[in-house]
Amino acid sequence: MLAHFWVAFAAFGLALLLGEWQMFIRSPLHPWLRNPELYYRSVTGHGTTMGYVFPTLIAMGFGYAVVELALKRPLVGSKWAWGGFWLAIAGTVMAVIPVAMGLSSVLYTFYPPMIGNAFYYLGIVLVVVGSWIWVALMGINMNAWKRDNPGKPVPLAMFATVAGAYLWGWTAIGAALEILFQILPVAFGLKDTIDAGLARVFFSWTLHAIVYFWLMPAYIAFYTIIPRAIGGRLYSDSMARISFILFLVVSMPIGLHHLFADPQVGSGFKFIQSVFTALVTIPTFLTVFTICASAEIASRLRGGRGAFGWVKHLPWERPAMLALAFSFIMLGFGGAGGLINMSYQLDSTVHNTQWITGHFHLIFAGAIVIMYFVIAYDLWPHLTGRPITQLKLVRWQLWLWFIGMIVLTFPWHWVGILGMPRRMAFYDYTDPEIAAQAFSVILSVIGGAMLVVSAILFFAILIGAHRGPRAEIAAYEFARPVHASPALPIALNSFGLWVSLMIALTVVNYGYPIGQLLLRSDTSVPAIRIGGPR
Repeated sequence: MLAHFWVAFAAFGLALLLGEWQMFIRSPLHPWLRNPELYYRSVTGHGTTMGYVFPTLIAMGFGYAVVELALKRPLVGSKWAWGGFWLAIAGTVMAVIPVAMGLSSVLYTFYPPMIGNAFYYLGIVLVVVGSWIWVALMGINMNAWKRDNPGKPVPLAMFATVAGAYLWGWTAIGAALEILFQILPVAFGLKDTIDAGLARVFFSWTLHAIVYFWLMPAYIAFYTIIPRAIGGRLYSDSMARISFILFLVVSMPIGLHHLFADPQVGSGFKFIQSVFTALVTIPTFLTVFTICASAEIASRLRGGRGAFGWVKHLPWERPAMLALAFSFIMLGFGGAGGLINMSYQLDSTVHNTQWITGHFHLIFAGAIVIMYFVIAYDLWPHLTGRPITQLKLVRWQLWLWFIGMIVLTFPWHWVGILGMPRRMAFYDYTDPEIAAQAFSVILSVIGGAMLVVSAILFFAILIGAHRGPRAEIAAYEFARPVHASPALPIALNSFGLWVSLMIALTVVNYGYPIGQLLLRSDTSVPAIRIGGPR
């Protein structure tokens, strides 16, 4: 568990520095970067690390912790778990080397018909295969516990972890199909053309559902860590399970809303997936209601009174309470932007602008990553036997991350509305058409610097705790619901029905577009090799 967390956060720190460098060199504070390929090299490294390596290792490490802490039994298959870890590490190294050499500046979305070095894609495949071992182990451990505890409810933390694992196991298939059957034959020189449209459809299978895989550890923390950490109870165990089931079912077949501007998919299927994207708001609203109700319970146990007066009695001095508030604020703003992105009409206004960059950083780097911090702070004493005592420093770190993320992303939203395109190495701020955007871009650089300082504090806190004296640590507990049920309906305690529905919806929403493109013989275009002969 510690190995997964340390490597994940080390990768996160390096990728964060790359991100701040990118903002600085394309801002008015830096002259034109004469070699723009360095920028795209950095964007690929930053996106690949943040999108694949960091959240995958967090989910894996947290999942192994949940098995032992929620099921209260040793992990079944620990040798396989180490195998998955080392596959992920080997894949990361294999992917990073060609990126650093300038041989694979294709961004984390791969962007065919651009084709990078084959080892970059093989590295990504190894990371995914390592994570699929984790997916299998989560299912195996849950089913082993159920065999030994017939009729009992699977602990919520384990149920939610398995939902996240199954979601990832299925959604990663899209990118795997793209790499194995579209990209690698070209990367190895077996073909000179690629069906870029079909490849992008395969990747859209993964592209948006991967966000909910990133989100799952944060939502597990919302439901199973936060209520206990703020001195309360979980409002409803059943509502929590329904939320995770809904994420599993409806967050998969919605990726085509990223292809609204792509011509290879018909408008009908784009509209259908736009509607399905709107359905994802349901488990989000359920979560906000349930966790706010849980917070109210904590406040009233502390003497909170009145319709709104209980808010001031919340334990604001506790880092978990601060992180929850910050995460919900960023989730609210980011979710509101997501409603615009998923609209078939409104998306055309902000498509491929800095608005999109602001949106997903506010959701992932903001609402989700701040909960990764909480997971680390909460688990660290139990993994190391050493308590975290610098709570004031923890609060500073969380405040800096929140403020830095707001200062970073709000200007991005604004310049996106003004039409600034994303993923460009150079902007000429002497041009009167974009000169007014310079101040907003500088604000984003300042926000990024605040995030770097916050990350340094985070590492200092963890390293300080790791080197501190050992102490007696109380047994770990996940949050308990207000009303614990000794039994649950099968639908809320297993996944057979829900996985079947997830697969069926995917086939319905993707089967025709993929089949149509596979049957066409006139859709391939010449591949563009990056960093090598063309």
